[in-house]
Amino acid sequence: MKTLFSILAATLIATTLHAAPKKLLVVSTTTGFRHASIPTLENMLSLLAKNSGEFTVDFVQQPPGHPKTGFPAKLKADATDAEKTAFTNSEAAWTASLAVVLQKLSPDNLKNYDGVVFASTTGDLPIPDKQGFLDWIKAGHAFIGLHAASDTFHGWPEYAEMLGGEFAHHGKQVSVECFNEDASNPADAHLGKSWTISQEEIYQFKNYNPTNVHDLLIMDKHPETGATGHFAVSWCKDYGAGKVFYTSLGHREDLIDADPTIKDRKNDAAISKAYQQHVLGGIEWALGLKK
Repeated sequence: MKTLFSILAATLIATTLHAAPKKLLVVSTTTGFRHASIPTLENMLSLLAKNSGEFTVDFVQQPPGHPKTGFPAKLKADATDAEKTAFTNSEAAWTASLAVVLQKLSPDNLKNYDGVVFASTTGDLPIPDKQGFLDWIKAGHAFIGLHAASDTFHGWPEYAEMLGGEFAHHGKQVSVECFNEDASNPADAHLGKSWTISQEEIYQFKNYNPTNVHDLLIMDKHPETGATGHFAVSWCKDYGAGKVFYTSLGHREDLIDADPTIKDRKNDAAISKAYQQHVLGGIEWALGLKK
C-alpha cells in the first residue's frame, strides 16, 4: 500500500511539473492616447512568459495607420473638402483593420486562452462581443490590466465595474511611496511594508470603491496635493468565477525595463525588477498558478 501511495504521489508531482503552460492573449491596441512604453510592456510580458515557463503570450497589436505614440491625428479646422474625404476614408479603413485584429477577442477565439492582458489600452475598442467578453472572464478566466487599461471603455460602465475602477486624471510624474496591503499575494510578496518608486505617472480614479476590490498597493498621500487619505495604486478582485488583477503602474520605460542604457533613467534596476515581479505575481495569481 505504501508503494502504491508513493507511485500515486510521484505521478501527481510529475503531472504538476509538466502541466501545459497557461495561454495569455495580450491586447495593446489603442484608439485614444498611445503610450510610447507599450513595446516595452510587450517585451517584458514576453520575457516573463519565457523565463517563468508558466504561460505563453499571443498578441493583438495595433494595425498600421495611426501614430506610434501620442494621440491620433485630428482633421484640421480649415481642411478642404478633399482633405476631409481623404481623412474620413483613412479613418474608416483603419477602424476596419482594428476590428479585424480584435476578432481575437471573440467568444469563440477566447476559448483558446486562459486569460487576457490589456497592456495600456485606451479608448473604445471595437471588440466583437462586449457582453460575451465579460461573460468569458466571469466564467473563470483571468483579466490582467496594466496602466492605461483603466483609461479604456469610458462609456461602458460594466467594464469599469469588472476592472474595479476608472482612470480620472494624472498630474506630473512624481516619486511615491506605495504601501503593501497584502504581503501574502504573489504580486506583493517580494515587497517590504512599503515600496518607493523614484518617478512614475500616478493615476487617480473614479468609480473606485475599496470595499469592492482587494487592495494590493496604496498611497496614504495624494501625489499632487499631498493631502492624506486612501489612494489606490494596484488591486485584485474576483469577478464571478474569474480573477482580475490591475496595476496602474507601467508608464515609464525605466520602470518596466531594467536595461541600464535607457535614456534619462530615474528608476534604478532594482525598482524595475520589483515592478516586473509585481506584474508576474499578479499574472500568477489571476491564472490560479499561485494562491
